[in-house]
Amino acid sequence: MIEARDLTKRYGDTTAVDNASFEVMPGTVTGFLGPNGSGKSTTMRMIVGLDRPTAGAVTVNGKPYAAHAAPLREVGVLLDAKAVHTGRSAYQHLRAMAATHGIPTRRVREVIDMTGLDRVADKRVGGFSLGMGQRLGIAAAMLGDPHTLILDEPVNGLDPEGVKWVRTMVRQLAGEGRTVFISSHLMSEMAQTADHLLVIGRGRIITAGRLADVIATARQATVRVVTPRPAELAELLTGEGATVTSVASGQLEVAELTSAEIGDLAAARGLPLHELTPLGASLEDAFLSLTRDEVEYRSETMTQGASR
Repeated sequence: MIEARDLTKRYGDTTAVDNASFEVMPGTVTGFLGPNGSGKSTTMRMIVGLDRPTAGAVTVNGKPYAAHAAPLREVGVLLDAKAVHTGRSAYQHLRAMAATHGIPTRRVREVIDMTGLDRVADKRVGGFSLGMGQRLGIAAAMLGDPHTLILDEPVNGLDPEGVKWVRTMVRQLAGEGRTVFISSHLMSEMAQTADHLLVIGRGRIITAGRLADVIATARQATVRVVTPRPAELAELLTGEGATVTSVASGQLEVAELTSAEIGDLAAARGLPLHELTPLGASLEDAFLSLTRDEVEYRSETMTQGASR
């Protein structure tokens, strides 16, 4: 279990994490979401003692990380898969880590096999692909068979098989009663992996709760509309305050109006509809809605979209 109380981190005049309080419970996969610059990495670094809080405190399994006698057996961490001596082999890297905690060599072989590194275990890490580097980072996190797992962007660089493997692994670990805290920018993958979500923006916790509850906070679901007269319908709906996106020939996606409202407006104007399908809200919809005012680095396209 991870518990943070009033966790704050300042760098000069910049507040990276602002009075954050949250709990990450065992037996679940908790997803950690936020825009770039939101404080996710700083929060994770404070959990494992790499950054010292300016104020507040955070514990893992009831103690600060540094207070654990054998931290690798308590907390498995992947924050930067590149933080490895590039001249060492994967086996040498893991064996050196194991030696610091009296972890037997057989466990090194177990995590190598578990993460699919058996064919490259004796090769220098400097020659690894991004995906293989991620697998090595996960192997290091699993080395102590920890009660708690903290993974920052673990599927970055993995192929579809690797992404599915990570998803299956973390859900299995949570099913064993372990605490799993995982960040990702891939909303579709997080929607398939996480049970609970923690959303941060500009260093503040915006919301926390079950995946379904967070998705339900999306401001507006969209409706797919198919019509032989899309330009006329789009003009009509935009005039009624809707956001209309053309996604294919004769196909629109409409937000801010319900399917019933769209149907009534089209009927009143005599515009034929071939399809009118509520699409429901997605995790991406909810995330963009929750963080729309918390984005530090905003593209011109996003700015225009937000002002409509």
